[in-house]
Amino acid sequence: MSKRNEYIEKMKLQLDEWNAKLDELDAKKDQLSAEAGRKYDEQVAELRKQSKKVRAKINEIKEAGEGQWESLVAEGEKIQKAFVHSVNYFKSQLKG
Repeated sequence: MSKRNEYIEKMKLQLDEWNAKLDELDAKKDQLSAEAGRKYDEQVAELRKQSKKVRAKINEIKEAGEGQWESLVAEGEKIQKAFVHSVNYFKSQLKG
């Protein structure tokens, strides 16, 4: 497997894991008040948008030429880290 394919698979796996965690959090929505539920929905919608950005970057890396994909890695990791940070922050807000 090429280095690019290994990287893409790693990013996909991590994204799938974080989306699963987001789904777990989504299951807890029923425990919230109506107002908190609306805010929750807004935050989840934003997290889903970020997840789509990560998926789009993965696809961009996948489609990039052999000499170009490495230049996209830093941007992909930045987007993914922002998504992970947002999910973790969201989780911390639900505990509080």
